[in-house]
Amino acid sequence: MSDLVASSLDMTFPMPEGEKVEALKDISFTLKQGELLSVLGPSGCGKTTLLNIIAGFLLPTGGALTLGGEPITGPGVNRGMVFQQGALFEWLTVSENVDFGLRMRGAKKKETRPKVDEWLEIVGLQGFGDTPTYQLSGGMQQRVALARCLINDPDLILMDEPLGALDALTREKMQSLVLKIWKETGKTIMIITHSVEEALLLGERLFVMAPRPGRLHKEYRLPFAEWGLQQDLREVKARPEFAENRDEILSMIWNMEEEIMGGNA
Repeated sequence: MSDLVASSLDMTFPMPEGEKVEALKDISFTLKQGELLSVLGPSGCGKTTLLNIIAGFLLPTGGALTLGGEPITGPGVNRGMVFQQGALFEWLTVSENVDFGLRMRGAKKKETRPKVDEWLEIVGLQGFGDTPTYQLSGGMQQRVALARCLINDPDLILMDEPLGALDALTREKMQSLVLKIWKETGKTIMIITHSVEEALLLGERLFVMAPRPGRLHKEYRLPFAEWGLQQDLREVKARPEFAENRDEILSMIWNMEEEIMGGNA
């Protein structure tokens, strides 16, 4: 089982004149294989720092982190990353972007083409393989980024504000696509977002983080991701249970922001 296990993670950044900033303190959780987790909290609570540690871009200053029982000490093929901006090679075609990871591992283009076509169909881009990536809309580029991540078959998919730059309608369509991919592939997915509604829709588990230092404040286990597979997302958001959780979390984060502002006064 490719469970992600964080044990007492700390992250401290050195500052000028010998000062230090505690970005994360005593973060512990287990994310089981196939779970869908969303993480949100006020600015400065360490969401992206936590994601970067799991991705292997940063090494924690304390604690331990394992995936499938193996320590995470740097980037690895068992983890795939989808950024807010797709980080695509815009001068390449869609297909060339999607199979980039496979080609870097020595696969031949004729071997990768069927897999590329399969993933382009899954993300709704069939027929766009030979299109230059720069010609695509923002939403279509994020579909390419998803396909490029998934074709490498990672155990864990990490998403850092993957839909934040999209317009409302495209964002809603992409949320449905993320749920579809989660259900059909059984992949473990962790999503960082600033949107409370998005965190509720895309997390069967949801962590609310508190700042200074960043820590896990509260965890929710939610039905909305499963509901979103069966219903229109607007219908899910109209449910009283959704509104109740949204208002509770908004108040929680509002109070955190007020404390931060008060502390800076």
